[in-house]
Amino acid sequence: MKQSPLLPLDSLNVGESGFVCTLPDNIDIRHRLMSLGLIIGTKITVINQTVTGDPKAYFFRSSVIALKHNDAKSVLVKKIAE
Repeated sequence: MKQSPLLPLDSLNVGESGFVCTLPDNIDIRHRLMSLGLIIGTKITVINQTVTGDPKAYFFRSSVIALKHNDAKSVLVKKIAE
């Protein structure tokens, strides 16, 4: 069975989802995301973005957060096939 590659969270488009596989190395961002409930194994979905695409809004665990490209690119996810 072919394993799907890990992708940066910011590469997902609106409506696409993935499971978090790694969190940022930057300890401040890592702790901020973990305190919001974004941990390894969490399902996350892109629900909206600005006209420029930065930031994007993400839904997980009954919450919505906005992340800028620089923060979201350091979160790696396994995309859920549609």
